[in-house]
Amino acid sequence: MSVKIRLSRHGAKKTPIYFVVATDSSSCRDGDFLEKLGQYQPKAAKPADKLKVNREAVAAWIAKGAQPTRTVGQLLKIK
Repeated sequence: MSVKIRLSRHGAKKTPIYFVVATDSSSCRDGDFLEKLGQYQPKAAKPADKLKVNREAVAAWIAKGAQPTRTVGQLLKIK
C-alpha cells in the first residue's frame, strides 16, 4: 500500500475547504482516508486561518514513507 498526503475537497460550491489527509494512493480524491492531518481554507479572511495542520502527524507519516503531493508540499514548504 502506497500512502499519499493529499488534499480532499469539501465545503459548498465556490467556498471550498480542503482537508489534508493521509490516504492510500489508489483511493479516490474524496474517499476513505487513514488520518485527517489538517485543513486548508483558500478563501479565509485572515492569512493565519488559511492553513491549520498537525505538523507532527505529517512528519510521522513522512517518516513512515508517505509521499506528499506537489500541492501539499508547496503548502507545507516541504522540499
